[in-house]
Formats: sequence, C-alpha cells, structure tokens
Amino acid sequence: MKALRSAIIAILCCLVGFGATVAAERRLLTMEDAILNRDLIPQNYHVEWSAAYPNEYLHRTATGEWQAFDVRTGKSRTIEPPQTTPRGAHAELRANNIVWVEADGSERKVTSFDDANIVCGATVSRNEFGISGGLFPSPDGLRLAFYKKDESRVTTFPLLDITSRTGTLFEIKYPMNGMPSERIEVGVYDVQTGATVYLDITDFDEERYVTNLTWSPDSQRIYAQVVDRAQKNVHLNAYDAASGAFVATLLTEHDDRYVEPQHPLYFLSGDSSKFIYTTNNRDGYRNLYLYSLADGTLRRLTATEADVEYVGQSDRTIFYYSAEQSPIERHLMRLDLRTGKVLQLTREAGWHTCTLSADGRAFSDNYSSLTVPRVVAVGTTDGRLYRELFRAPDPSAEFNYAQIELGSVPSADGRYDNYYRLIKPLDFDPAKKYPVILYVYGGPHSQMVCNSFQAQLRRWEMYMAQRGWVVFVMDNRGTANRGAEYERAIHRRCGACEMEDQMAGMRWLLSHDWADAERVGVHGWSYGGFMTISLMVNYPEVFKVGVAGGPVIDWKWYEVMYGERYMETEATNAEGFAATSLLPRAKDLRGKLLICQGAVDDVVVWQHSLNFIDECIKHNVPVDYFPYPRAQHNVRGKDRVHLMQKVTDYFEDYLR
Repeated sequence: MKALRSAIIAILCCLVGFGATVAAERRLLTMEDAILNRDLIPQNYHVEWSAAYPNEYLHRTATGEWQAFDVRTGKSRTIEPPQTTPRGAHAELRANNIVWVEADGSERKVTSFDDANIVCGATVSRNEFGISGGLFPSPDGLRLAFYKKDESRVTTFPLLDITSRTGTLFEIKYPMNGMPSERIEVGVYDVQTGATVYLDITDFDEERYVTNLTWSPDSQRIYAQVVDRAQKNVHLNAYDAASGAFVATLLTEHDDRYVEPQHPLYFLSGDSSKFIYTTNNRDGYRNLYLYSLADGTLRRLTATEADVEYVGQSDRTIFYYSAEQSPIERHLMRLDLRTGKVLQLTREAGWHTCTLSADGRAFSDNYSSLTVPRVVAVGTTDGRLYRELFRAPDPSAEFNYAQIELGSVPSADGRYDNYYRLIKPLDFDPAKKYPVILYVYGGPHSQMVCNSFQAQLRRWEMYMAQRGWVVFVMDNRGTANRGAEYERAIHRRCGACEMEDQMAGMRWLLSHDWADAERVGVHGWSYGGFMTISLMVNYPEVFKVGVAGGPVIDWKWYEVMYGERYMETEATNAEGFAATSLLPRAKDLRGKLLICQGAVDDVVVWQHSLNFIDECIKHNVPVDYFPYPRAQHNVRGKDRVHLMQKVTDYFEDYLR
C-alpha cells in the first residue's frame, strides 16, 4: 500500500506541474490570443512555462524548434528546450551563440561567432534522428555539450513576407536532396575554466550526422552515434569530455536501405559500466539491448517480435512499452534483468501512458480505448495491486456523433494487417449509397490509427460524417510501430507500396453496396498531399476529387536528411526519382484537384506546388490553388478554420 500511495502522490504532482510548487497565478495570454493571433503562435504544438524564462511562454513549432514569446515586448525569439542544471544554472541560445546563466543571474558567453552561417547550441539535422535540441548539460552541471553547425555551403530558399510596405524576401537555409549540407561539430564547455574543446569526430564524411548525445553518469565521457550522410552506417563512439579525444567505437551497424538511430543510451541505475541501447537494425524490430563496457558484449533484452520503447528502470528492473499485444495498442511491461522474466503491468486493452514512481515500485496508468475516453489508475510494479482512480465521461456524449469502427484490411502484399478507422454517416442506411472520403497521410514516423479513444479521430472527419459522408483512414506500409521491414518497404520508391496498400483498403471499402464508387474523394497534407495527388493521377477512375495540402511534388526539392534516407539521391536512384515525381504526371490529372499551400512553408517549400501548377498550365490541365500567405507548413489558428471550411466546400461542391 505504501507503493500505491507513492503512485497516487506522483499523479497529483503531475497534475500540479511536474511536482513543482504551484506559483501564484499570472495571466500570460488569453485563449482568444492563442486562437486568433497567428503572429503569436503560428505553429503552436506545445505551450509551457519555465522558471528559466520568467516573462515568456514557450511553444514548439512544426519543425521542432522552440520559441519564447515575451509578454512584455510582444516579440518571439528562438531558444533551446529549457534545461536547468543541478546547480540551478542554465544555458540560453542568443543570436546563434550560447550564453551561460548562473542561478544568481550572472552571465558569460560560451560562444561568440559573428558569422551568421555558424550556429551554436541549436538543434541540427532539421530535427531528424530524434534530435530535438542543441544543449546538453552534464549530470554534475560542470560541463555543457552543444551542437555547432556550419551552414556556409547550404543553399538558401527565399520566402515572402507580405506584411512589410513593399513586401520583403527573407531567406532560410534549406539543404536540398543531393546538394551540400551542414557540417556538425560537438563542443564541450567547462563551466569552471571557461575553456571549450570539440569532440574528435572523424568517422565517414564531413557532412556526417551526430546524434543521441549521452553523458556518462560520472560526467567524464560523452557517447554519440555518428551516421554517414548516405545513412547506411552508424558508429556508437565514446569521447573524453575533458579533452574531446576519441576513446573507442563501441559498436557499428549497417543496413543496405538505411539506418535511423533515434534514442540515447540509458545507463543502468548504480552501474556506470552498462547501458541500454535501442535499435531496429539487428532483429527486425525496435528492441532494447544491454551493452557491457567491461567486455564489449551486447545482449538482447526484449526478445519480442514487436517494437518497444524504453520507459524507465529501478533496481535491475527495466520498464518499457510494447506493441506485442497489437500494433494498435501500447502496454507497459516489466523485465527483470536477473531472471529475464517479463510481466505485463497494464491490464485493459488500449493505448497506455504510464509514469513510474521515484522508487520504481508503483506506476500511474493513463489510458483510453476506442469507446473508453480516459481512465486513470495506479498499480504496483510487482503486478499484485492495480486500482482505478478515475474514469472520465464521454466528452462527446451530448454531440451528434456517428459510430467509429476499428478494423483491418490485408496489405497489398498479403504480409500484414493494415488497421483502419471508418465512420459511416449519421442515421446510416445500408440500402443507400454514400459518397466516400479517404483521408491519408501514409508517411514515415506516423500512426494514424490506434486503439485509443475514438481511434485518434480528427474532428473534421466526424463533421463530414455528420454531413452524410463515409470517411476512411488507414495506415499503410511505411508507417511506424510495425517493425523494420514494414517501415523500410518504401525505400527508394516513396509512394509505391503506400498507394498499393491504400488501394487494397479502398477495394475492400468499395465492395460494400453503401459506398458509392462514383463519388470518391481523397484529402491529405504534406506526405499526405503527395499521396493525394499520386492517387489521383495513378487511379483517376477511382478518385474524382482531391484536396492536397503542402504536397511534396518531387523529392529532389526535399531536405537532405529525410529525403536521402528514404529516396537516396538522383545520382544513386534516378529511376526512383523519375517514377515518384509528380511533375510528368500533371498531364494525367483528370479529376478536380485543389492544392492548398502555406506561402512561407519552410518544410515543403513553395517550389513544389508552384512547379506542379506550372506543369498543369503547360498541358492545359485545370487545377485549383489556394495559398495561405502568412502560413507555414501546418496552417494554424484562424487560418486553419478558413482552410477546413475551404476543404469541406470543395468536396461539397464537386463530389456531392
């Protein structure tokens, strides 16, 4: 019961803010500000407050960058994720350089480069490889590791600011596929001496990637995974933190398609000689392995044919999430390092998010499933006790919602079950025929369907079902949480197996008499925009109307890090680039297509959709286009309301 009480206390601490003392209320912004002022939060994915930035609120953009909005001046600036050392000090990014701020507020410069092409302390590699920041304090708070990137050879892309009197161009650094990329170094600043050394990283080429920086528990070494630009090889290296000297390569990995390390090392509690390593390059699934520094051995810990994710540890016990029950469910598992025994701690079907107590003897469980909105429970990690504390009512109970179905369709190659969510119209009558909308994303790192409340429903889907539409969403090969073979099926030919799988799903759907095969539309954004146009030009007999948002048109215009992983380059994969480019397919467009695009999109730059429009003009192919002049990649705020009404009206006008 003591362990159970500690779990309840942990939950209460989470509810009041990470266990911190609740501060006096201060109004930083209103809901109206957040929703209507697109300058205030143009890409609001996450908002929080930190003691390190007392007069600002922080939000994360679509590209993973953190910005701080100053409530006094009304201005935003780029920062790094807030991290405070054990001594109360922290580092800040200011104008491409780093400043060290002591607990008493005193400051000193860590770097002072005047060249705008040199950026220190910021995220690198456009947030690929699990990178989400550029500042890494040592456990003892006496050293600071940081990224330094040289973008001098990276080309720029011009974006238009329409808010100035005559319009102003501003340029962003955008390394395009097959072109020069950034060069990365890792610096280590000594807080006591003020000296900085750089890690002696010489692996592969100078446009290598360096990721998953991990400090040893004693703050004496730094571990990094170094990836070649071609993303076929990775080295796990150790470096001396004091001198930056290379110590050893602990292990290497290779894959003829690609490698993609995304997780840091996790040292065993009380044992600095062993750490947990995560990879999907060895046994076909993302699993956990135990590496011993004493003898260089690597032992698989989670021997399951499913992807797993490290959660925490305590007293030679490892906790992790696993998809072994089902790829659309997530469960907390316990592994005893002494015996190898595995115990599933979460009990009900669904998608579980858990928090361990400080002593590892208890956990809180926050979960939902298709028809269960939210349950909060606590349990002991020995599996003996489990108690439900709270069960939320259905927040949509008073709304006129249609039923959501969760199911699966075999993939086109017959090897997998692809999971879908299906919404039939309100007052569904199987004797009637209804128009169909396929909402699609289909790209890497995504999972659109899982057994959580309403199966991850996007509210627009329900809005369309309420208006008499059948709405269908399905994950395909290339998406996440299904193992390496499932994910890497897209290599060198993005869009091919994804379309095959989506068409397998559509054939199943259209086999029902109530689905009107003459009225089928498709909608998606980003990779989903690429999929939308790809489906329309390859299957014009099926898809009569489409709305593509921020679409990739040709992979030669996409960024180095993501694009070269999945497509390689035109020099090594000319056939794949030719087969997937939508430029030569513009002439094949038969249905009604609307393309929507943020005009200051820094992810899928404007060059993509404008070139497609140009090809449509050359071939006298009618197409509709709607730019959002001040929107980035994901249209947010008031613009989003306008966008979704635009999408709705397009289907109503041309497919109803």
